[in-house]
Amino acid sequence: MEGVEVTECTRCADLVESRSRIVNGDGPEDADVLFVGEAPGASEDEEGVPFVGRSGDVLDDELRDAGLPRADVRITNCVRCRPPENRDPSREELANCRPYLEREIELVDPDVIVTLGKVPGEHLLERDIAVTSEAGNVERVELGGEPREVLLCLHPAATLYDASQRETFTETIEKAATIAGESSGQSQLGDY
Repeated sequence: MEGVEVTECTRCADLVESRSRIVNGDGPEDADVLFVGEAPGASEDEEGVPFVGRSGDVLDDELRDAGLPRADVRITNCVRCRPPENRDPSREELANCRPYLEREIELVDPDVIVTLGKVPGEHLLERDIAVTSEAGNVERVELGGEPREVLLCLHPAATLYDASQRETFTETIEKAATIAGESSGQSQLGDY
């Protein structure tokens, strides 16, 4: 594995059998913000791009509103293959894919990593989290060989199932934009 793209992998028999393709990260390989989801769903597996479909639309809208166009951020997943029946990836599957994610983090070298949902938050922080109450919290953790800022965020789908979560989701995406703007020395908020 040299770059951020994984072209073939057979580490997880169930995932190899259930996927139609490996879904690599999408976006600039030098993005200031890296979003990390759980695993590809059916739409992502079909299109080969993370966070498409209804959840992707929610994320895209919030990114645009925060002054972070999708074209300027990188979006990836903890696991690059769709689990059967859209189940959560197992601990073994997460561990098998972890070197790919660590390498992507190392190469992208983002100012902030935003976890989209409980599974990526717990996977990267290596502890249990209560994502609804911890959304918006930033923790510093060693990832990709460096200390990194990890911002916990709700999954965009949470806003589809519970509209009351939208404000927390919006505020967290805005916080990611602020962190990235402060790190690059320019504000990305207010560009509209």
